[in-house]
Amino acid sequence: MTQQDTARTAAIAPRHMPGSFSIGKVAGIDIAIHYTWLFAVALIAWSLAAGYYPTDVPGLGATTYWLIGLLSAVLLFASVLAHELTHSLVARMRGIRVERITLFIFGGVSNLATEPTKPSDEFLISVVGPLSSLVLAGVFWVIAQALPEPGPAGAVASYLALVNLLLGAFNLIPGFPLDGGRVFRSLVWGATGSLRRATLLASYSGQAFGWLLILWGLLRLLTGDAFGGLWTAFIGWFLNGAAESARRDQSLDESLRGVPVSRLMDANPGQAATNMSVRDFVFQDVMDAGHRAVPVMSDGQLVGIVSMTDARRLPGEAWPSTSVEQIMTRAPLVTISPEDDLAAAIRLMAQKGLHQLPVVENGQLLGMISREDVLRFLQLRQELGAHRVERQAVRLVLAVVLLATPVGNAAAQPATCSFMLGFAALHTAIPNI
Repeated sequence: MTQQDTARTAAIAPRHMPGSFSIGKVAGIDIAIHYTWLFAVALIAWSLAAGYYPTDVPGLGATTYWLIGLLSAVLLFASVLAHELTHSLVARMRGIRVERITLFIFGGVSNLATEPTKPSDEFLISVVGPLSSLVLAGVFWVIAQALPEPGPAGAVASYLALVNLLLGAFNLIPGFPLDGGRVFRSLVWGATGSLRRATLLASYSGQAFGWLLILWGLLRLLTGDAFGGLWTAFIGWFLNGAAESARRDQSLDESLRGVPVSRLMDANPGQAATNMSVRDFVFQDVMDAGHRAVPVMSDGQLVGIVSMTDARRLPGEAWPSTSVEQIMTRAPLVTISPEDDLAAAIRLMAQKGLHQLPVVENGQLLGMISREDVLRFLQLRQELGAHRVERQAVRLVLAVVLLATPVGNAAAQPATCSFMLGFAALHTAIPNI
């Protein structure tokens, strides 16, 4: 079983960004909205209703300005969704499963089950998003030219043409985590054959751009533009952190690649019968044997996993009378093959917010692999004088262990992002935009 097969056969719902909710499906892809999206829509609508449209089309009533401001904000995010859908549809055409598209305060993110394995795939998946925004800019410009001016409809079309142009251009900047950074990485990857070198260059480029935005923000603060300066600096900080995370993720992947799961898995993870009481599980498996979680078996088949977390949700007085079958996470479960490497295992655990994975082959449970197993392996290699890459990887795995899930971090899992950061920065920098 390959790493991509493992990801495709993960049979529980994907780990979603906490605070997001599904609003439907487009082309079979789940579309979700994060609560921060509401703040973004409100902020953009207010900015347009209070400043942009009264200047661009004077003489309208306050209600009209608010209506077209809100409509513009919603259509802007519809444009972001179209941008992300092109990423996702091309990814599916290249054999990569798309789990979900989430709209949030900075734009949108498409969560891919796996990273592209070829530079040509990454190039096509990444470049199509900004190109779609530029096409939308052209379409809205043509509509604006066909509508009478001045008027609300023409003003909205002109605004959408402008922001889609900014969205496309900003996302073509060659630095992680922007689409342009992935395009840049794919080109270097294809030219050198080294994904590591390509990731390093793209992440350093992204950090350089992030620092430029931070400096620009500080300069704006010094010149009296408090809101614009703080927002621009925050954008730079976000980009800088995401670029650095991409580089560390590559270091981790490099350290764990090629080391099979079977080498570290616990071949005797213990097991619980379905009728075992929660009390016996806690005292025998958790406290005595030191297992965080154990597989639940019935007639030799894996039917679920029971963990300390499951037990904590139940009042202690109910432990003796409650069976593990009643509280376990039931099959189908996310599993991994013994032939997959540790890079695939830790990535899958991070994406799904899991602490351990059952190791399964041909439907039979062979053992368990946990985050702690991977961490101990990396620490041991470091103590034995391993290369600096392992030390970097240990730091990253520690972060993975401490955090429940890589929420909102586009670089922490396979994803493509459309960022409205450039528009947001320009919106506060250029009069009437």
